[in-house]
Amino acid sequence: MVHRLVVSYGTPEDPGAFDAHYRDVHAPLAKQMPGLVRFTIGHPSAMDPAQPAPYLVAELDFDSEAAMGAAFGSPEGQAAAADVPGFATGGATMTHFDVQTVAGA
Repeated sequence: MVHRLVVSYGTPEDPGAFDAHYRDVHAPLAKQMPGLVRFTIGHPSAMDPAQPAPYLVAELDFDSEAAMGAAFGSPEGQAAAADVPGFATGGATMTHFDVQTVAGA
């Protein structure tokens, strides 16, 4: 079963600086985390304009919750986590769950 971490970033004070840091510093740090199976990002659009979408959403998949915990306990995971407060000026919300496929492959 896949265990997924979702990080939702609020709109940063300087989107250009956020994007550059995420691309050049943060993503390379996160990609080094042991046990990382998949890592995707996207800039979502709101379905309802009254409920604004996050600026960026990142999804990181691991084989299990234990594998995710081990990844964040590693030096690489600690470096990635420590990097977030320095660039996520709009805040970051992290949630995680076991993925349950409802439809599709």
